[in-house]
Amino acid sequence: MSGFLFFTAVMIILAVILSMDFYFGRRQHIKTAASTVFPKRKSNLELFTVGQHFYERLFEDIENSTHSVHVLFYIIKNDPDSESFLSLLQKKAEQGISVRLLADYVGSHELENKKIQQLKESGISFAFAHRPKWPFFFYSSQTRNHRKITVIDGRTGYTGGFNIGKEYLGKDPKFGFWRDYHLRVTGEGVRDLQRQFLTDWTAASDEQPEENKGLFPALSQGRFEHRFLTTPGMELEKNFLTFIKEAKKELLICSPYFIPGKKLMKELLNARNRGVSVKIMVPMKADHPLVKEASFPYFGPLLKAGCDIYQYYYGFYHAKVIVVDDGFCDIGTANFDKRSLFLNDEFNCLVYESSFVKEVKLTVVEDMKRSAKLTLDHYNSRSVRQRVMEKTASFVSYFL
Repeated sequence: MSGFLFFTAVMIILAVILSMDFYFGRRQHIKTAASTVFPKRKSNLELFTVGQHFYERLFEDIENSTHSVHVLFYIIKNDPDSESFLSLLQKKAEQGISVRLLADYVGSHELENKKIQQLKESGISFAFAHRPKWPFFFYSSQTRNHRKITVIDGRTGYTGGFNIGKEYLGKDPKFGFWRDYHLRVTGEGVRDLQRQFLTDWTAASDEQPEENKGLFPALSQGRFEHRFLTTPGMELEKNFLTFIKEAKKELLICSPYFIPGKKLMKELLNARNRGVSVKIMVPMKADHPLVKEASFPYFGPLLKAGCDIYQYYYGFYHAKVIVVDDGFCDIGTANFDKRSLFLNDEFNCLVYESSFVKEVKLTVVEDMKRSAKLTLDHYNSRSVRQRVMEKTASFVSYFL
Protein backbone atom coordinates (compact mmCIF):
# COMPACT_ATOMS: atom_id res chain seq x y z
CA MET A 1 0.00 0.00 0.00
CA SER A 2 2.83 2.40 0.91
CA GLY A 3 4.39 1.82 -2.53
CA PHE A 4 1.09 2.60 -4.23
CA LEU A 5 0.68 5.80 -2.21
CA PHE A 6 4.22 6.86 -3.05
CA PHE A 7 3.62 6.24 -6.76
CA THR A 8 0.34 8.18 -6.63
CA ALA A 9 2.01 11.10 -4.87
CA VAL A 10 4.80 11.20 -7.44
CA MET A 11 2.31 11.17 -10.32
CA ILE A 12 0.29 13.99 -8.76
CA ILE A 13 3.41 16.08 -8.22
CA LEU A 14 4.52 15.42 -11.79
CA ALA A 15 1.10 16.39 -13.14
CA VAL A 16 1.19 19.64 -11.16
CA ILE A 17 4.69 20.47 -12.40
CA LEU A 18 3.78 19.79 -16.03
CA SER A 19 0.55 21.77 -15.73
CA MET A 20 2.39 24.77 -14.30
CA ASP A 21 5.08 24.48 -16.96
CA PHE A 22 2.43 24.44 -19.69
CA TYR A 23 0.38 27.27 -18.17
CA PHE A 24 3.28 29.69 -17.71
CA GLY A 25 4.93 28.62 -20.96
CA ARG A 26 1.72 29.34 -22.84
CA ARG A 27 1.37 32.70 -21.13
CA GLN A 28 4.92 33.64 -22.08
CA HIS A 29 4.30 32.46 -25.64
CA ILE A 30 1.22 34.67 -26.01
CA LYS A 31 3.19 37.68 -24.75
CA THR A 32 6.05 37.27 -27.20
CA ALA A 33 4.57 35.64 -30.32
CA ALA A 34 3.11 37.67 -33.17
CA SER A 35 0.98 36.77 -36.16
CA THR A 36 1.55 38.40 -39.54
CA VAL A 37 -1.00 39.27 -42.18
CA PHE A 38 0.97 40.04 -45.31
CA PRO A 39 -0.38 42.52 -47.89
CA LYS A 40 -2.51 41.37 -50.77
CA ARG A 41 -0.26 40.34 -53.65
CA LYS A 42 -0.63 39.14 -57.20
CA SER A 43 1.33 36.02 -58.10
CA ASN A 44 1.15 33.08 -60.44
CA LEU A 45 0.01 30.00 -58.54
CA GLU A 46 0.29 26.36 -59.54
CA LEU A 47 -1.53 23.68 -57.55
CA PHE A 48 0.06 20.28 -56.88
CA THR A 49 -1.98 17.44 -55.39
CA VAL A 50 0.22 14.43 -56.31
CA GLY A 51 3.54 13.98 -54.53
CA GLN A 52 5.48 12.78 -57.58
CA HIS A 53 4.47 15.85 -59.59
CA PHE A 54 5.38 18.16 -56.71
CA TYR A 55 8.77 16.52 -56.17
CA GLU A 56 9.65 16.63 -59.86
CA ARG A 57 8.96 20.35 -60.13
CA LEU A 58 10.63 21.17 -56.81
CA PHE A 59 13.76 19.22 -57.74
CA GLU A 60 13.86 20.91 -61.14
CA ASP A 61 13.64 24.39 -59.63
CA ILE A 62 16.37 23.63 -57.09
CA GLU A 63 18.56 22.09 -59.80
CA ASN A 64 18.27 25.32 -61.80
CA SER A 65 19.03 27.64 -58.87
CA THR A 66 21.84 30.16 -59.34
CA HIS A 67 21.96 32.14 -56.09
CA SER A 68 20.16 30.71 -53.06
CA VAL A 69 17.95 27.86 -51.88
CA HIS A 70 16.02 28.26 -48.63
CA VAL A 71 14.12 25.20 -47.39
CA LEU A 72 11.85 24.68 -44.40
CA PHE A 73 9.99 21.42 -43.84
CA TYR A 74 8.25 20.08 -40.77
CA ILE A 75 9.22 16.49 -41.59
CA ILE A 76 12.32 15.24 -43.36
CA LYS A 77 12.51 11.46 -43.14
CA ASN A 78 15.48 9.11 -43.15
CA ASP A 79 14.77 7.14 -46.32
CA PRO A 80 16.03 6.94 -49.94
CA ASP A 81 13.67 9.65 -51.22
CA SER A 82 14.71 12.04 -48.47
CA GLU A 83 18.33 11.19 -49.21
CA SER A 84 17.81 12.14 -52.86
CA PHE A 85 16.46 15.51 -51.78
CA LEU A 86 19.29 16.15 -49.33
CA SER A 87 21.88 15.03 -51.89
CA LEU A 88 20.53 17.61 -54.32
CA LEU A 89 20.91 20.32 -51.69
CA GLN A 90 24.47 19.16 -51.00
CA LYS A 91 25.25 19.26 -54.70
CA LYS A 92 24.00 22.85 -55.00
CA ALA A 93 25.92 23.92 -51.90
CA GLU A 94 29.10 22.41 -53.33
CA GLN A 95 28.49 24.44 -56.50
CA GLY A 96 28.60 27.61 -54.41
CA ILE A 97 24.87 28.19 -54.04
CA SER A 98 23.82 29.54 -50.64
CA VAL A 99 21.69 26.77 -49.10
CA ARG A 100 19.86 27.09 -45.79
CA LEU A 101 17.91 24.11 -44.46
CA LEU A 102 15.52 24.46 -41.53
CA ALA A 103 13.65 21.48 -40.06
CA ASP A 104 11.40 21.07 -37.06
CA TYR A 105 13.21 19.38 -34.18
CA VAL A 106 10.45 16.88 -33.38
CA GLY A 107 9.00 16.44 -36.85
CA SER A 108 12.41 15.71 -38.37
CA HIS A 109 13.74 13.61 -35.49
CA GLU A 110 14.84 10.89 -37.94
CA LEU A 111 17.63 13.14 -39.23
CA GLU A 112 20.77 11.67 -37.70
CA ASN A 113 23.66 13.74 -36.37
CA LYS A 114 25.98 12.07 -38.86
CA LYS A 115 23.80 13.20 -41.75
CA ILE A 116 23.50 16.72 -40.40
CA GLN A 117 27.28 16.92 -40.15
CA GLN A 118 27.58 15.79 -43.78
CA LEU A 119 25.16 18.51 -44.82
CA LYS A 120 27.18 21.14 -43.00
CA GLU A 121 30.46 19.87 -44.46
CA SER A 122 29.04 20.28 -47.96
CA GLY A 123 28.37 23.96 -47.21
CA ILE A 124 24.71 23.80 -46.17
CA SER A 125 23.67 26.01 -43.26
CA PHE A 126 21.42 23.82 -41.09
CA ALA A 127 19.25 24.54 -38.06
CA PHE A 128 16.50 22.85 -36.06
CA ALA A 129 13.40 24.88 -35.23
CA HIS A 130 11.66 24.63 -31.86
CA ARG A 131 14.23 22.76 -29.82
CA PRO A 132 12.79 22.24 -26.33
CA LYS A 133 14.28 24.75 -23.92
CA TRP A 134 14.12 25.92 -20.34
CA PRO A 135 12.47 27.31 -18.29
CA PHE A 136 9.29 25.89 -19.89
CA PHE A 137 10.67 22.63 -21.20
CA PHE A 138 7.38 20.73 -21.39
CA TYR A 139 5.52 23.52 -23.15
CA SER A 140 8.31 24.18 -25.64
CA SER A 141 8.52 20.44 -26.37
CA GLN A 142 4.89 20.61 -27.55
CA THR A 143 5.27 23.53 -29.96
CA ARG A 144 6.19 22.86 -33.58
CA ASN A 145 7.22 24.75 -36.69
CA HIS A 146 4.68 23.07 -38.95
CA ARG A 147 5.38 25.35 -41.93
CA LYS A 148 6.63 24.13 -45.28
CA ILE A 149 8.35 26.91 -47.20
CA THR A 150 10.87 26.74 -50.02
CA VAL A 151 12.29 29.83 -51.74
CA ILE A 152 14.64 29.53 -54.71
CA ASP A 153 16.70 32.53 -55.88
CA GLY A 154 14.11 34.78 -54.25
CA ARG A 155 11.92 34.24 -57.31
CA THR A 156 10.17 30.89 -56.91
CA GLY A 157 8.41 29.69 -53.78
CA TYR A 158 6.48 26.72 -52.46
CA THR A 159 4.14 26.20 -49.53
CA GLY A 160 1.48 23.67 -48.61
CA GLY A 161 1.06 20.26 -47.05
CA PHE A 162 3.74 17.98 -48.50
CA ASN A 163 6.83 17.02 -46.49
CA ILE A 164 9.94 15.06 -47.52
CA GLY A 165 9.75 11.27 -47.37
CA LYS A 166 8.58 8.20 -49.24
CA GLU A 167 4.99 8.25 -47.93
CA TYR A 168 4.38 11.59 -49.63
CA LEU A 169 5.16 9.86 -52.91
CA GLY A 170 2.67 7.10 -52.16
CA LYS A 171 5.42 4.54 -51.51
CA ASP A 172 4.40 3.56 -47.98
CA PRO A 173 1.98 0.59 -48.14
CA LYS A 174 0.51 1.65 -44.80
CA PHE A 175 -0.98 4.76 -46.43
CA GLY A 176 -0.96 4.07 -50.15
CA PHE A 177 -1.70 7.06 -52.38
CA TRP A 178 -1.05 10.36 -50.58
CA ARG A 179 -3.37 13.28 -51.37
CA ASP A 180 -2.16 16.75 -50.48
CA TYR A 181 -2.40 20.35 -51.70
CA HIS A 182 0.75 22.39 -52.31
CA LEU A 183 1.34 25.68 -54.13
CA ARG A 184 4.14 26.81 -56.40
CA VAL A 185 4.38 30.60 -56.34
CA THR A 186 6.06 33.00 -58.75
CA GLY A 187 5.63 36.77 -58.71
CA GLU A 188 5.54 39.39 -55.99
CA GLY A 189 4.21 37.04 -53.29
CA VAL A 190 7.55 35.22 -53.16
CA ARG A 191 9.02 38.07 -51.13
CA ASP A 192 6.59 37.21 -48.30
CA LEU A 193 7.64 33.56 -48.39
CA GLN A 194 11.26 34.72 -48.22
CA ARG A 195 10.50 37.10 -45.37
CA GLN A 196 8.82 34.37 -43.33
CA PHE A 197 11.60 31.88 -43.96
CA LEU A 198 14.23 34.38 -42.82
CA THR A 199 12.20 35.22 -39.71
CA ASP A 200 12.01 31.54 -38.79
CA TRP A 201 15.66 31.00 -39.69
CA THR A 202 16.84 33.82 -37.43
CA ALA A 203 14.70 32.53 -34.55
CA ALA A 204 16.23 29.05 -34.88
CA SER A 205 19.84 29.86 -35.76
CA ASP A 206 20.50 33.37 -34.36
CA GLU A 207 21.89 34.24 -37.80
CA GLN A 208 20.28 37.23 -39.49
CA PRO A 209 21.18 37.06 -43.19
CA GLU A 210 21.91 40.38 -44.82
CA GLU A 211 19.05 41.44 -47.05
CA ASN A 212 20.15 42.10 -50.60
CA LYS A 213 18.88 41.98 -54.18
CA GLY A 214 19.85 38.34 -54.39
CA LEU A 215 17.41 37.40 -51.64
CA PHE A 216 14.83 40.04 -52.59
CA PRO A 217 15.02 40.65 -56.34
CA ALA A 218 12.55 42.87 -58.16
CA LEU A 219 9.40 40.83 -58.82
CA SER A 220 6.55 41.47 -61.20
CA GLN A 221 2.88 40.93 -60.49
CA GLY A 222 1.26 37.66 -61.41
CA ARG A 223 -2.30 36.70 -62.24
CA PHE A 224 -3.90 35.63 -58.96
CA GLU A 225 -4.68 37.94 -56.05
CA HIS A 226 -3.79 36.32 -52.74
CA ARG A 227 -2.52 36.96 -49.24
CA PHE A 228 -0.31 34.96 -46.89
CA LEU A 229 -1.19 34.52 -43.22
CA THR A 230 1.30 33.36 -40.62
CA THR A 231 0.17 32.17 -37.19
CA PRO A 232 2.35 31.09 -34.22
CA GLY A 233 -0.06 28.97 -32.20
CA MET A 234 -2.52 31.85 -31.88
CA GLU A 235 -4.86 33.91 -34.09
CA LEU A 236 -5.62 30.94 -36.36
CA GLU A 237 -8.87 30.23 -34.54
CA LYS A 238 -9.95 33.84 -35.19
CA ASN A 239 -9.11 33.43 -38.88
CA PHE A 240 -11.15 30.24 -39.17
CA LEU A 241 -14.07 31.81 -37.30
CA THR A 242 -14.03 34.70 -39.77
CA PHE A 243 -14.02 32.32 -42.74
CA ILE A 244 -17.04 30.44 -41.39
CA LYS A 245 -18.98 33.63 -40.60
CA GLU A 246 -18.42 34.92 -44.14
CA ALA A 247 -19.92 31.82 -45.77
CA LYS A 248 -23.32 32.51 -47.32
CA LYS A 249 -24.03 29.40 -49.42
CA GLU A 250 -21.34 26.75 -49.10
CA LEU A 251 -18.39 25.89 -46.89
CA LEU A 252 -15.91 23.13 -47.73
CA ILE A 253 -13.39 22.08 -45.07
CA CYS A 254 -10.69 19.50 -45.78
CA SER A 255 -8.27 18.41 -43.08
CA PRO A 256 -6.48 15.21 -42.03
CA TYR A 257 -7.36 15.99 -38.41
CA PHE A 258 -10.67 17.50 -37.36
CA ILE A 259 -10.59 18.61 -33.71
CA PRO A 260 -12.03 22.13 -33.84
CA GLY A 261 -12.94 22.88 -30.23
CA LYS A 262 -16.06 24.61 -28.89
CA LYS A 263 -15.85 28.01 -30.61
CA LEU A 264 -15.40 26.66 -34.11
CA MET A 265 -18.03 23.98 -33.56
CA LYS A 266 -20.54 26.60 -32.46
CA GLU A 267 -19.84 28.68 -35.55
CA LEU A 268 -20.13 25.68 -37.87
CA LEU A 269 -23.54 24.88 -36.39
CA ASN A 270 -24.54 28.54 -36.73
CA ALA A 271 -23.56 28.43 -40.40
CA ARG A 272 -25.69 25.36 -40.94
CA ASN A 273 -28.62 26.97 -39.10
CA ARG A 274 -28.53 29.94 -41.46
CA GLY A 275 -28.72 27.64 -44.47
CA VAL A 276 -25.06 27.24 -45.42
CA SER A 277 -24.15 23.88 -46.94
CA VAL A 278 -21.30 22.55 -44.79
CA LYS A 279 -19.15 19.75 -46.20
CA ILE A 280 -16.21 18.31 -44.28
CA MET A 281 -13.67 15.84 -45.65
CA VAL A 282 -11.26 13.80 -43.54
CA PRO A 283 -9.25 10.61 -44.19
CA MET A 284 -10.79 7.19 -43.66
CA LYS A 285 -7.54 5.92 -42.12
CA ALA A 286 -5.44 7.64 -39.46
CA ASP A 287 -1.69 8.25 -39.47
CA HIS A 288 -1.41 8.89 -35.71
CA PRO A 289 -3.01 7.20 -32.68
CA LEU A 290 -6.31 8.62 -31.41
CA VAL A 291 -6.65 11.46 -33.97
CA LYS A 292 -9.55 9.76 -35.72
CA GLU A 293 -11.25 8.96 -32.41
CA ALA A 294 -10.82 12.59 -31.32
CA SER A 295 -12.83 13.72 -34.36
CA PHE A 296 -15.91 11.60 -33.77
CA PRO A 297 -17.39 13.50 -30.80
CA TYR A 298 -17.69 16.50 -33.14
CA PHE A 299 -19.26 14.53 -35.98
CA GLY A 300 -22.47 13.67 -34.13
CA PRO A 301 -23.80 17.23 -33.66
CA LEU A 302 -22.69 18.16 -37.19
CA LEU A 303 -24.50 15.21 -38.75
CA LYS A 304 -27.64 15.95 -36.76
CA ALA A 305 -27.51 19.55 -38.01
CA GLY A 306 -27.37 18.37 -41.62
CA CYS A 307 -23.67 18.75 -42.36
CA ASP A 308 -22.07 16.32 -44.81
CA ILE A 309 -18.97 14.42 -43.66
CA TYR A 310 -16.83 12.53 -46.17
CA GLN A 311 -14.11 10.00 -45.36
CA TYR A 312 -11.49 9.73 -48.10
CA TYR A 313 -10.65 6.08 -48.75
CA TYR A 314 -8.35 6.28 -51.81
CA GLY A 315 -5.16 6.41 -49.74
CA PHE A 316 -4.38 9.03 -47.09
CA TYR A 317 -5.89 12.51 -47.16
CA HIS A 318 -3.53 15.21 -45.87
CA ALA A 319 -5.03 18.29 -47.56
CA LYS A 320 -5.55 21.50 -45.59
CA VAL A 321 -8.15 23.41 -47.59
CA ILE A 322 -11.11 25.67 -46.89
CA VAL A 323 -13.34 26.97 -49.68
CA VAL A 324 -15.88 29.68 -48.83
CA ASP A 325 -18.66 29.96 -51.42
CA ASP A 326 -16.97 30.83 -54.72
CA GLY A 327 -15.30 33.81 -53.09
CA PHE A 328 -11.97 32.59 -51.74
CA CYS A 329 -10.04 29.52 -50.66
CA ASP A 330 -7.45 28.86 -48.00
CA ILE A 331 -4.57 26.47 -48.70
CA GLY A 332 -1.63 25.96 -46.40
CA THR A 333 -0.09 24.02 -43.56
CA ALA A 334 -2.75 24.46 -40.85
CA ASN A 335 -4.99 21.57 -39.89
CA PHE A 336 -8.48 22.05 -38.47
CA ASP A 337 -7.36 20.89 -35.04
CA LYS A 338 -6.28 22.20 -31.66
CA ARG A 339 -2.58 21.64 -32.24
CA SER A 340 -2.57 23.91 -35.30
CA LEU A 341 -4.84 26.39 -33.54
CA PHE A 342 -2.88 26.71 -30.32
CA LEU A 343 0.60 25.14 -30.58
CA ASN A 344 1.98 25.11 -34.12
CA ASP A 345 3.59 27.75 -36.29
CA GLU A 346 1.52 27.69 -39.50
CA PHE A 347 1.52 29.39 -42.89
CA ASN A 348 -1.57 29.70 -45.08
CA CYS A 349 -2.46 31.32 -48.38
CA LEU A 350 -5.82 32.96 -49.07
CA VAL A 351 -6.59 33.09 -52.79
CA TYR A 352 -9.31 35.43 -54.04
CA GLU A 353 -9.17 34.97 -57.82
CA SER A 354 -12.32 33.19 -58.97
CA SER A 355 -10.80 30.89 -61.59
CA PHE A 356 -8.26 29.52 -59.11
CA VAL A 357 -10.92 29.09 -56.43
CA LYS A 358 -12.98 27.18 -58.99
CA GLU A 359 -10.02 24.91 -59.78
CA VAL A 360 -9.52 24.12 -56.10
CA LYS A 361 -13.23 23.53 -55.56
CA LEU A 362 -13.43 21.15 -58.53
CA THR A 363 -10.43 19.24 -57.18
CA VAL A 364 -12.07 18.91 -53.77
CA VAL A 365 -15.28 17.67 -55.41
CA GLU A 366 -13.24 15.02 -57.26
CA ASP A 367 -11.75 13.97 -53.93
CA MET A 368 -15.25 13.59 -52.54
CA LYS A 369 -15.98 11.06 -55.26
CA ARG A 370 -13.26 8.91 -53.69
CA SER A 371 -14.81 9.24 -50.26
CA ALA A 372 -17.52 7.50 -48.27
CA LYS A 373 -20.23 9.68 -46.79
CA LEU A 374 -20.62 9.16 -43.05
CA THR A 375 -24.27 8.65 -42.10
CA LEU A 376 -25.93 9.25 -38.78
CA ASP A 377 -26.93 5.57 -38.62
CA HIS A 378 -23.30 4.52 -39.04
CA TYR A 379 -22.23 7.07 -36.47
CA ASN A 380 -24.78 5.81 -33.93
CA SER A 381 -23.69 2.19 -34.45
CA ARG A 382 -20.21 2.76 -33.00
CA SER A 383 -19.03 0.06 -30.61
CA VAL A 384 -18.52 0.52 -26.88
CA ARG A 385 -14.77 0.19 -27.41
CA GLN A 386 -14.87 2.95 -30.03
CA ARG A 387 -16.75 5.25 -27.69
CA VAL A 388 -14.29 4.61 -24.85
CA MET A 389 -11.42 5.42 -27.20
CA GLU A 390 -13.18 8.65 -28.16
CA LYS A 391 -13.43 9.68 -24.51
CA THR A 392 -9.73 8.98 -24.06
CA ALA A 393 -8.85 10.91 -27.21
CA SER A 394 -10.94 13.89 -26.13
CA PHE A 395 -8.98 14.08 -22.88
CA VAL A 396 -5.67 14.54 -24.73
CA SER A 397 -7.00 16.19 -27.91
CA TYR A 398 -4.98 19.36 -27.31
CA PHE A 399 -1.75 17.43 -27.92
CA LEU A 400 -2.75 15.17 -30.82
